[in-house]
Amino acid sequence: MKRIVLFILISVFLSASQIYIAASANLTYVMPEIIKAFNEKYPNIKVNFITSSSGKLTAQILREAPYDIFLSANLKYPEFLYSKGIGVFPPAIYAKGKICLFSIKHKNLSLKNLKTYSSIAISKPKTTPYGKAALESFKKAGIYPQIKDKLIYAETVAAVLSYIKNGADVGIISKSLIYSKNIKNLGKFYYKDINTSFYHPINQGVLLLSKKNEAKKFYNFLLSQKAKKILKKYGYDIKNK
Repeated sequence: MKRIVLFILISVFLSASQIYIAASANLTYVMPEIIKAFNEKYPNIKVNFITSSSGKLTAQILREAPYDIFLSANLKYPEFLYSKGIGVFPPAIYAKGKICLFSIKHKNLSLKNLKTYSSIAISKPKTTPYGKAALESFKKAGIYPQIKDKLIYAETVAAVLSYIKNGADVGIISKSLIYSKNIKNLGKFYYKDINTSFYHPINQGVLLLSKKNEAKKFYNFLLSQKAKKILKKYGYDIKNK
């Protein structure tokens, strides 16, 4: 009888093993597939994740939010946290993000043509690396003075899509969102990559926050070839990391 009870307790413990991940909003539609692939290898580890802007997630972690892993849209925030003594070891780059112009209204998308539109949605540059990259692109192209009053700011890069649905002429989103079901359900849409020379590299960083064995397993999986293959499918650059 004791052996049966012990077996049940062990089974419950194993099935209850779980981790919590704070992920930047550009990963909203990528994470389920990565988690599914991870669970094929580790079926007894439940992975919970929340998405928000990297800046907001950083603030939560500083306030001791109980996350085990932080997947940021840049290296700046993980490096900042690590400088404050948060994290098991220094952050690593797991992918390089890209931005693109996106619209359900206009075909001939280009930075130059943004001057002809009435509303341009981007994520907040102060808290989202993708919004910062969008702003850098406008300034590099020399169009910022002409379009600054047309900009609409979303809380996250994924939230830019809501502004597009509600009538914004064009938005700047992460390339990864192009491959999401959410966009495909829109029907016809148009997009064009923004040349990576127009903004600083979006080196997305991962920071291991806890020493849980389950968290270490997910961290290692994220840097594996299988996870990189998924990230590449969603438009990320996974070379030279």
